[in-house]
Amino acid sequence: MFLFLVVALAVVVAAVTLAVVGGGESAPLPEAAPERLRDPLPQDRPVGREDVESLRFPLAARGYRMSDVDDALGRLGAELAERDARIAGLESALAGARAAAAARPAPDKNEHPEGRQ
Repeated sequence: MFLFLVVALAVVVAAVTLAVVGGGESAPLPEAAPERLRDPLPQDRPVGREDVESLRFPLAARGYRMSDVDDALGRLGAELAERDARIAGLESALAGARAAAAARPAPDKNEHPEGRQ
């Protein structure tokens, strides 16, 4: 029985050694192709809520691929900044219109538009 275990151990060690050292010209495992972002954000229109909710990042060895996440967050940040600027411009125009309306004198109720009384 002891001789059988020694021979089995020798066979296992020899097989592992041949697999590691004599694995041929290529590595034991081929390099896997990097997984890329499959659901990119749309380039032809602004990003909507549905786009963000459906966005899925491929998993990498230690989480998500940083370049994909950085690209998506950069795009979202730029679009949010653009929308914030547009909202600020519209609010400023609204405040100006309200101020102009408040500065105009109210029409006198006693006056008739045609000048007749």
